Amino acid sequence: MARQLNLRQVEAFKAVIEHGTVSRAAEVMNVSQPAISKLVAHLEEDTSLRLFERVKGRLAPTPNGMRLYAEVDRIFAGLRQVENAVETIRRDEQGRLLIGVMPALSGSFIERSTSAFLARQPGVFCSVQSRSSQWITEGLVTRKLDVGLVIAPIDNPYILAEPVMGHPEVFIAPLDHPLAAKSVIRPADLIGQPFISFDPDSHTSQRTTAALRAHGVVPNTTLVVNVSPTLCEFVAGGAGVSLVHPLVVGGLRDRLAIRRFEPAIQLDFYLCRIRDSRNARLVEVFLEATREVATEISRSMPAMD
Repeated sequence: MARQLNLRQVEAFKAVIEHGTVSRAAEVMNVSQPAISKLVAHLEEDTSLRLFERVKGRLAPTPNGMRLYAEVDRIFAGLRQVENAVETIRRDEQGRLLIGVMPALSGSFIERSTSAFLARQPGVFCSVQSRSSQWITEGLVTRKLDVGLVIAPIDNPYILAEPVMGHPEVFIAPLDHPLAAKSVIRPADLIGQPFISFDPDSHTSQRTTAALRAHGVVPNTTLVVNVSPTLCEFVAGGAGVSLVHPLVVGGLRDRLAIRRFEPAIQLDFYLCRIRDSRNARLVEVFLEATREVATEISRSMPAMD
């Protein structure tokens, strides 16, 4: 070769193939078209390879050109991996917090908690994953998560859990439902009513069903769902009634009749973390922010008279 290859030639060659024309490659690289053409010509000269055919004023890659492009693309992919690794290292230096949250809390609650945390710890990288309580538990145990928000207490010696947002379940029904005329709903009121439940294996479903059966009532379950927003939408649409934690009603309060249920069925969300977390300081700041948001939301919830 007359000269050693340089990166600019390779970048121009790659841009022409990926973008189809010299003009588009020049635009992407922010240089003139003659400059691109010159770089490509020098690359062909320096490699002694015919990389393009000139067809009606356009450059079409030859078989040798495509073989070279495959190798160039592999090398650039490796460079992107290096860039990603550098970014990961930077984030680790800045601090990172990996958060798992069950779908019922994946709306405004986790947004407010995370925003309050970031206001105190600017520059920290946060990842929020909305998954099932079981997935979150496994993520904590395997240290893929730093913090988890779940509905059921976790029985694991390596996980610390504290209850937050504890409230009795409320009865929800369509606005025009006959039971909406009552201020307090009792187990006997549910007899024969189409009941929408969470998955039978879920903590909420098991707790609710056990409490009703203790009063001689077996729910007439006609529909089972796995996430709170879906359940509330079905109730609002007239498919049945249900019992839920008041927080999950969210933005559907104007479409649902919400009534106190007695005797109370207490439900708590749990804020969980690894006992010896590598991010203990950031975790504690997040916990503090989350507790404050939970307290604010609890105080703002309308009373069930």
